[in-house]
Amino acid sequence: MEILISLHRVLLCMDLFILRHGKAGKSSGGPDDAARALTRKGEKELKRIAQWMKAQEFCFDIIATSPLQRALETATVIAAVLGQDDKLTTWDELAPGGDPDTVCYKAVQEGNDARVLVIGHEPGLSRLISRIISGNPDSSMIIAKGGLAKIRNYSFTTRPSGDLQWLLTPGQILSMR
Repeated sequence: MEILISLHRVLLCMDLFILRHGKAGKSSGGPDDAARALTRKGEKELKRIAQWMKAQEFCFDIIATSPLQRALETATVIAAVLGQDDKLTTWDELAPGGDPDTVCYKAVQEGNDARVLVIGHEPGLSRLISRIISGNPDSSMIIAKGGLAKIRNYSFTTRPSGDLQWLLTPGQILSMR
C-alpha cells in the first residue's frame, strides 16, 4: 500500500498556466496606470481565447490575477467563459514589481496535482517563466498581450522548476480553433 501511495505522488504533477492580460488602453506612465482597462478589441480577443480554452477543456483549481484593472478584466472574462468565477482570486504579487518567488510559492500551495492559472504583466511574467524553466530570471522572451504559456511538472523545493510545454501568441491560439 505504501508503494502505491508513493507511486501516486510521483504521478501527480502541477500544471502552471501563465496568461498576459489582453490589449489595454494606452499607457500614460502615470499613477493611473493601474486603472487602464481592456480595449474593446482586447476584450473580444480574450473571449475568443477563453472559448478556445473551454474547447480544450481547461479547468483550473485557481485563477490568480494581478489587482490592476486590465488583468482583473482579463481574469473575469476567462473565468466567466470557463464557468469558473468561484476560482478567481487576486494576488498582489502579480502586479508589476511583484516578487516572482512569492508567486511561485503561492502557486505550489494549491497542491501537487493542481492546475493553476496566473494572470499578470510584462516583464514580470517573462521573468517568472524564465526563473522557473532555467533558474535565471533574465532569459530573453516576451509574452504577447493575451499570450498563454503552460509549464508542466511545476514544483518549488529549493527553487521553482518546471518544463515549458508551450508558449502561444493569441494569433497561434486563434488559428487552432
